[in-house]
Amino acid sequence: MRVDLALGNGVSDAASGREGVGSSRDQERAAMTAPDDPRRPDTPDPSRPDTPDPRRPDTPGSQRPEPPVETFADELRDAIAPRTVLLVTGVGLLCLGFVLSYLGAFHNPKPHRIPVDVVAPQQVSARIVGGLNGIDGHPLRARAIADEATGRDRLTHAKTAAVLIVNPSGKQDRLLVASGGGATVVNAVQRIVPSAEATQGRSVAVTDAVPHQDGDGSTASVFYIAIGSVLAGYLLAALLGMAKGTRPATFRRTLWRLGATIPYSLVIGLGVAAITGPLLGALTGHFGAVFAISALLTLAAATVTMSFQILFGVVGIGVTILVFVIIGNPSAGGAYPYPLLAPFWRVVGRWLPNGAGVDALRRCVYFHAADIAPRVWVIVVWALAGTALTLVAAATRKHRASTP
Repeated sequence: MRVDLALGNGVSDAASGREGVGSSRDQERAAMTAPDDPRRPDTPDPSRPDTPDPRRPDTPGSQRPEPPVETFADELRDAIAPRTVLLVTGVGLLCLGFVLSYLGAFHNPKPHRIPVDVVAPQQVSARIVGGLNGIDGHPLRARAIADEATGRDRLTHAKTAAVLIVNPSGKQDRLLVASGGGATVVNAVQRIVPSAEATQGRSVAVTDAVPHQDGDGSTASVFYIAIGSVLAGYLLAALLGMAKGTRPATFRRTLWRLGATIPYSLVIGLGVAAITGPLLGALTGHFGAVFAISALLTLAAATVTMSFQILFGVVGIGVTILVFVIIGNPSAGGAYPYPLLAPFWRVVGRWLPNGAGVDALRRCVYFHAADIAPRVWVIVVWALAGTALTLVAAATRKHRASTP
């Protein structure tokens, strides 16, 4: 009995020992797998929120890889990357071109072959016309006409800038001018013709046959209407390019972008006409003409700018500024009409939307819309060309993208 009891106790102790060992190992495993066991040294203390958690690399105090430090050479290479250098150079050249264009057009305006009609007795007509045409520098282009009525008709239809009516029975002649055609031209004629007459012992009385409107004292309102409308057009295209990309992602988006220019141009034209006439009274009685020409100018500038953006990307904005601002504005005939501009600006101004718009507006307001059709067609052609070029460029890009 004692032996059996002793053996039983031994077996029992051995079993309990094995059970204790197993229990201890289970506890260790449980402790190792417990996520937030406070007995583990790497468990964050919940009572201290700032305690770093080594298991999460994004917590403060944890080990994170340091970003590479850019050296001076790296920063220099980034600053003088070819694209950056080209963009900075392009901006600088545009600014220099702006100064060159405006100073070139305006710094020394000289009258050049301003048209002047002469009504004089036949026996002295050729001598007077020859004397005016023989002035140094050829500031005038004189021609003899039959009578005063013909001269007034030509003056009121912008076919001449002035009419000199010679008095055969006295020493004072009359000079008819049109201040609505531009104050600077009138000033030039009023300076040159009386001086030429004075050499013959004669004087001149000036009559303004086509006066400017009361709200248009400087006769520059048509210029501001034109450049404001052009500005509205290329700003629309530029801002859409900044917001949605200079090159639309799909051909359909190109169509949508082009379509948006139509209602936008109509709204701008309506706003410009309302400001010019009813609101400020700068130019009255020509609401429809101002609306139509302003809307056309906005449309032309917007479509051309979009085409430049698709063709040249962000550089297209620079090309737009070159065409419409640097060259277009000083050659538009606003501050100085064509007979007072330097040769380059006098030639190109007529074929740009800015100049065509100024001339069309001036003729509508002051000269019974005489010969307005060619000026309007210049604007229309620019709008159509911009639209067509935009569509062709977008279609070409689509074809290239779909070609493997």
